[in-house]
Amino acid sequence: MMQLLFLVLFSEGVVAFLLLVKIGPLRELVIKSLDQLKMKRGTVLTIAGTMFAIFMSSFFSIVKIQNRGAKLGSMSPMDQVLWRTHLLEASLMGFTLFLGFIIDRMHHYLQKLIGLRRNVGASKEELEKLQKEKTQLKEEEEKHSKEVKLLKEEISALTKSLKKLKAESDEKDKRVETAEAHVAALQKQAADLLLEYDRLLEDNQNLQNQALGYKS
Repeated sequence: MMQLLFLVLFSEGVVAFLLLVKIGPLRELVIKSLDQLKMKRGTVLTIAGTMFAIFMSSFFSIVKIQNRGAKLGSMSPMDQVLWRTHLLEASLMGFTLFLGFIIDRMHHYLQKLIGLRRNVGASKEELEKLQKEKTQLKEEEEKHSKEVKLLKEEISALTKSLKKLKAESDEKDKRVETAEAHVAALQKQAADLLLEYDRLLEDNQNLQNQALGYKS
């Protein structure tokens, strides 16, 4: 029994040490082994409960031997041997149970730590991805800004050209209006000249007729 308890205590010490100190892949191996062991939770609780029951039995045996020695005034050599044996067993079992609890808590918090590191790694990857997307968006924004600037310059140039063409068109319209007015004036003048010419022809004809009348 003692040898088994020492072996269990030594094994728990090695496991606790490997959980505390990372030596190659040993920590991951121990964590996986503990994961598989925790899957058999009923068996583990049964073993722990049995050890606790033995621990309490040894503890009560120690108390019983002490009470008997107190009544007799001193313990017999046999009671002393039994008392020391039970004390050693109780001590080993207590340390074993305590170390098992420590290992369980260490395993629990290491799993949480590993999960947090994975989340942090995923968050870093996501952050890097977002930063790359932000850089790409910024580059595209700068590119679009340059394109918008060029388009504004083109629109400004086209606006100036349109204003210039409109001014030229207005000037040409004024010239056309002036020319049309001049043509209309010339047409009126020509019409007046034709009327005057017809009148002169009529007067000339009348004068010729009068001249022929005098001759006859």
